[in-house]
Amino acid sequence: QVQLVESGGGLVQAGDSLKLSCAASGRTGSSYAMGWFRQAPGKEREFVATISWSGSRTYYADSVKGRFTASRDNAKNTVVLQMNSLKPEDTAVYYCAAARSALGISLYVTERQYSYWGQGTQVTVSS
Repeated sequence: QVQLVESGGGLVQAGDSLKLSCAASGRTGSSYAMGWFRQAPGKEREFVATISWSGSRTYYADSVKGRFTASRDNAKNTVVLQMNSLKPEDTAVYYCAAARSALGISLYVTERQYSYWGQGTQVTVSS
């Protein structure tokens, strides 16, 4: 079992930056790719970003590409999502998730590929 806890959400203005963190505990000795998803009110949860176990590869949704950056520190069991140039449409609950990684460079973009999820952190961007 892996437990994930997100932090760093809050209320910001359009154009501001915010950094989300995800702390992992439990069976973190295995290789996990990490993902970020978000769910806006009245909408389905959607993919935002993923980072490989090695940290060498990342992939982003088109809507956040160039503005968001995912990184990880495996020694600290922490994953970070740096969000810049935030827009009101980025308002959502953000979730981090862990997927067993077949290879250190694997990336996963669909929810069903992820076995473990955090409780989410609210990000609100005002215009």
